[in-house]
Amino acid sequence: MNRAELESIASRMAAKGKGILAADESTGTVAKRFEAIGLEGTEETRRSYREMLFTAPGLSDYISGVILYDETLRQKTKDGEPFPVYLTRVGILPGIKVDTGAKPLAGFPGETITEGLDGLRGRLAEYYQLGARFAKWRAVITIGPATPTQFAIEANAHALARYAALCQEANVVPIVEPEVLLDGEHTIERCEEVTGEVLSTVFRQLHSHRVHLEGMILKPSMVIAGKKCPNQASAQQVAEATVRTLKRYVPSAVPGIAFLSGGQTPAQATEHLNLMSQMGPFPWELTFSYARALQEEALRAWGGKPEGFAAGQKAFLRRAKLVALARSGNYNPQQEQEAA
Repeated sequence: MNRAELESIASRMAAKGKGILAADESTGTVAKRFEAIGLEGTEETRRSYREMLFTAPGLSDYISGVILYDETLRQKTKDGEPFPVYLTRVGILPGIKVDTGAKPLAGFPGETITEGLDGLRGRLAEYYQLGARFAKWRAVITIGPATPTQFAIEANAHALARYAALCQEANVVPIVEPEVLLDGEHTIERCEEVTGEVLSTVFRQLHSHRVHLEGMILKPSMVIAGKKCPNQASAQQVAEATVRTLKRYVPSAVPGIAFLSGGQTPAQATEHLNLMSQMGPFPWELTFSYARALQEEALRAWGGKPEGFAAGQKAFLRRAKLVALARSGNYNPQQEQEAA
């Protein structure tokens, strides 16, 4: 483990005014997104879509790193330049999703455990050679009448910590992502309670596994009411509950907290981040690692057509700029209409 290298990369990932693009959707997930615009999910359409995002002019002004999928890490631009090489050349750090997905947790109906630890040491060495300098592992916690159980929280936190330790051994910065899903009927108060327990358990496991906190990034979900909850919290309440929870449970040694968007609309994810940013200063950088919230508008504008390439890039850069403004607390919801 080279602590200085890990800290340097983590600091670049959490650079002021920038965030991380999550473009690590699995082949199946991309197929569903493409289906919504009437496009077949082939290897070439996936490659072309990612190239549209990555080569947007001036993207490095707003994006510090990109999380790639295994297939994408090995793909190239139409000019034959490997994506990791291209991203590095324009000043963006390439990263890689290394988990193999959330699977049913045996004996615990409705709960999951993320798999992918087998063979991870060897895969990390290969990914480093291919240019990846950080990685991501997502744990999924579901809130329901009888969930989450303490065992499911512990099992997922343990896996996150083992993954993080293996990453740092390979000089790869781990993004630790414990996602509390916003599916369900739970209140924002219940979400805050569960999120606190999850973060507390995750950091206890990270400490036990001797993970170097200064060389990692946390990617949490925001504290938010379930989609089916009849009492939806205001944007200000979401921001206050999320910041309160992070202050209680996230050590100041962590250089950056990069939120996931988790089913929020692009405008919601942008506004929530902006309100939180205005509540600083904080001991860590508050930033973003959005997938759909950054890509949704660009995907529709692109439409899978060569003639939509420029329109897709324009929509993508527009959203990236708005979220980067929110990351600095300088976003105004009126900008949604103005930019459109």
